[in-house]
Amino acid sequence: MSKPNVIFILIDDMGWKDICCMGSEFYETPNIDRLATEGMLFTDAYAACPVCSPTRASIMSGKYPARVGLTNYIQVNSDTHFRQGGEKGKLLSAPYVPHLPASEKSLGTAFKERGYQTWHVGKWHLGSEEYFPENHGFDVNIGGCHCGCPPRPNCYFAPFSIPTLENRPGDEYLTDRLGDEAANLIKNSDGNPFFMNMCFYQVHTPLMAKADKIAKYEQKVKDMGLDKVQATIPGDFFPGEHKKNMRIERRVIQSNPVYAAMIEHLDENVGKILDALDDKGIADNTIVIFTSDNGGLSTAEGSPTCNAPLSEGKGWMYEGGTREPMLVRWPGKVDPGTKTDAIVTSPDFYPTLLEACGLPLEPEQHVDGRSFMKVLENGNTEYDRGPVFWHYPHYGNQGGTPGSSVRRGDWKLIEFFEDNSIELYNLKDDVGEKHNLAPEKPELASELLSLLHQWQSECNALKPVPNPDFIPWREADLKSID
Repeated sequence: MSKPNVIFILIDDMGWKDICCMGSEFYETPNIDRLATEGMLFTDAYAACPVCSPTRASIMSGKYPARVGLTNYIQVNSDTHFRQGGEKGKLLSAPYVPHLPASEKSLGTAFKERGYQTWHVGKWHLGSEEYFPENHGFDVNIGGCHCGCPPRPNCYFAPFSIPTLENRPGDEYLTDRLGDEAANLIKNSDGNPFFMNMCFYQVHTPLMAKADKIAKYEQKVKDMGLDKVQATIPGDFFPGEHKKNMRIERRVIQSNPVYAAMIEHLDENVGKILDALDDKGIADNTIVIFTSDNGGLSTAEGSPTCNAPLSEGKGWMYEGGTREPMLVRWPGKVDPGTKTDAIVTSPDFYPTLLEACGLPLEPEQHVDGRSFMKVLENGNTEYDRGPVFWHYPHYGNQGGTPGSSVRRGDWKLIEFFEDNSIELYNLKDDVGEKHNLAPEKPELASELLSLLHQWQSECNALKPVPNPDFIPWREADLKSID
């Protein structure tokens, strides 16, 4: 048999519980769930960052974002965002590299050098034109550019304003167009192995879906009685002096009909890809991976989804910001209907896929990645990739504050840079990170903090600096807001 094909499906902003096989009772995802039925479900899979661009760079490079230097989502035309993270809190966010450096040998390049056809479809968001997919090893680029979400004026609806996606007669909805493009690439493939980097713009804001699907879920809200349940609750104030009058609104149930409709659109187009593999007769020789680039958006921009029982969501250092749905289907290699709690993270895809395809590893490139082939082959519950690290030295526009964290086994420690405070959680007993055990276990907290600092130093992880212009909130201001 020839070397396996690879389809890597990366969703934008999809939360840990946004598919049925992960526990959603409101969204409908039969095609995505098929991957779980026919493959392996990972309960403890992570994105390398709580926002998008750094995770995407990590997947492509096999490195942590801090080592690449790309630690925040990219706004190419905003010098303020580049220098300060666009915030005015107690700290000035660390500077970051606003592209995937040309010096990184991308996963696309690694596959291309070994004879694979390489296709990128959908969102890229890793720099301006000189850093587009075709300059990082991809033979085909359909829809990949500098944009972090579908650009205005029409966003998800045609005509599209994506510079690398030609508008065509019959276009209506972006996700359908990208699904069709992916299916056509598969149908027209010539028998040589391929690597498809399938990155839907869905479910990033703005929330937009077809009217019939929105109506379907508006009715479902009523049928389930969710219209009688409080969907969101107010929380703390946003950090940053210029946001002091904005209170975080956290979604506590999944009930947004437009978001649910977007999930269904997405699921339908994942179905197109799976059907194309079946029609071509190559499903048995194709590895399909499905995951997301950061946690679900639950505390800003309408707070469209809920990640419960995980805490918070996109832009935060807590589990809701980084723990992701992850499914792997590989007929003949991965037993169908299996589940694993093996801990994996974004840079691990690089060495895993090369090993799975029998290609030489690139140890000087994917220095932070650890292959989880043993897990795929036998569901090895004894697999231990070692500690996993995160570094986000920025203010998230979802309410999160600059910090860094490490998970080792069941234990996770977070270091917050504003006040150098630490929090320690046992995720096995407390996945919602409600009980900070740092005061009770000072020795363990100190050990993990030392491990985190050692890693920060090794990666040359840049940290935020004090903001000389910060004016602390006055108690009277907060009382007046209440």
